[in-house]
Amino acid sequence: MNDASPFLELEPDAPRVTVRFDGTDYALPEGANLAAALLAAGVRIFRATPVSGAPRAPFCMMGACYDCLVQIDGVTRQACMTRVTDGLVVERAPGKDQKDG
Repeated sequence: MNDASPFLELEPDAPRVTVRFDGTDYALPEGANLAAALLAAGVRIFRATPVSGAPRAPFCMMGACYDCLVQIDGVTRQACMTRVTDGLVVERAPGKDQKDG
């Protein structure tokens, strides 16, 4: 857990698995909500908007706003609707001036 994060983990003693986010490995609680776990680990920007390039991070945490979009195995998904599993490779979703894939 990142002590500088304003987000707390509900189960700090939960078993950890390795998740790679944008080239950095994180030890996240297995089975946790991916968006919540990344926020608690100190990740602040999940994607950039396609129009302006403005940074975005989770907002609603229930799958309605799409601000937490990430790419997992080349597929764009909502981090707030994804569970942490060992070996996930997550990238920021492409934003302005970036190409998919």
